[in-house]
Amino acid sequence: MSRLAQTAGLTDIQREILATVRDFVDKEILPVATELEHRDEYPTRIVEGLKELGLFGLMIPEEYGGLGESLLTYALCVEEIARGWMSVSGIINTHFIVAYMLRQHGTEEQKDAFLPRMAAGEVRGAFSMSEPALGSDVSAITSKGVRDGDTYVLDGQKMWLTNGGTSTLVAVLCRTDEGHPEGTARHRSMSTFLVEKEPGFGEVRPGLTIPGKIDKMGYKGVDTTELIMDGLRIPANRVLGGTTGRGFYQMMDGVEVGRVNVAARGCGVAQRAFELGVAYAQQRHTFGKPIAQHQAIQFKLAEMATKVEAAHAMMVNAARKKDSGERNDLEAGMAKYLASEYCKEVVEDAFRIHGGYGFSKEYEIERLYREAPMLLIGEGTAEIQKMIIGRRLLEEYRSQG
Repeated sequence: MSRLAQTAGLTDIQREILATVRDFVDKEILPVATELEHRDEYPTRIVEGLKELGLFGLMIPEEYGGLGESLLTYALCVEEIARGWMSVSGIINTHFIVAYMLRQHGTEEQKDAFLPRMAAGEVRGAFSMSEPALGSDVSAITSKGVRDGDTYVLDGQKMWLTNGGTSTLVAVLCRTDEGHPEGTARHRSMSTFLVEKEPGFGEVRPGLTIPGKIDKMGYKGVDTTELIMDGLRIPANRVLGGTTGRGFYQMMDGVEVGRVNVAARGCGVAQRAFELGVAYAQQRHTFGKPIAQHQAIQFKLAEMATKVEAAHAMMVNAARKKDSGERNDLEAGMAKYLASEYCKEVVEDAFRIHGGYGFSKEYEIERLYREAPMLLIGEGTAEIQKMIIGRRLLEEYRSQG
């Protein structure tokens, strides 16, 4: 086990789960990650291995066939998986956001219909909130759901859908003005729809099209797509929670889990970058000695390790806060902001330690250098996190004058 990023107070079961995941990462992910990433190939064999380990049901309650573990356990597993290949952690992240939203907000019928199959990995979840012109302003969504008898008709275009092609269940946020009088706040007239579909690309069910994968700088292997709805009919009982107008709050609750996940991914990628940097610094010789013996390199390694430790501590704190049932948007925002920024910096320092070889695709750090920037954007930019943090701080430190 690494000396860095250790977590105090874990149970024997948690330690056993993490040891199993780390062994899987070392044996099944790290040896093939760079090759698969360069080919932009979906890691089918790795995903099947995660199914066998039961990781798709990690946070799903035991009554639905899952392991019933905490967000902390999940986040620490994500950290380990991202250390191997960040794209794999993305495959399970959106799945868990949807499973979490179902667990917290779904009707009993919805939970019974989906959670057991999600725990087994038979149903794969995807999360769809963003739109092409949306940016960070969720209240500006234009996708609509209109009631028509016992169904809703959905129209609109969604963007940046992780697992868009491989998923079979998508939580889609749409505007539903019906039942909400004119003048209702925009965020109070949104609803989450549970859309079942076939895996693949093209028209995956009548009225629903998943175009081909978006070609990305990094974060390859996992499929990122658009989602186009044109007269898509969904039964009324597939509104998450059974009532319209709650979608914004349901999605934001899921995003808090997602921000802890992104923080965990940043921790995992940073830890791997440190491992690569410290190993290379002891192997590479200049001026008659390993570059690790040069003070300038030791300073870099010290800074990198400190950032890995700090990000991990904040991520663990945010996960534990959510597990306690307390509001954690402040802690999740801080953890996501710090971990993603530190990840970028640690990866760049490891890249610098590698010198010219870091620019070669033969070295793993080249892949990490392209992957780290996605974390600066995913689940809200740094600017969005600062807005959340600032507003919450003003709530906590409200002037009494």
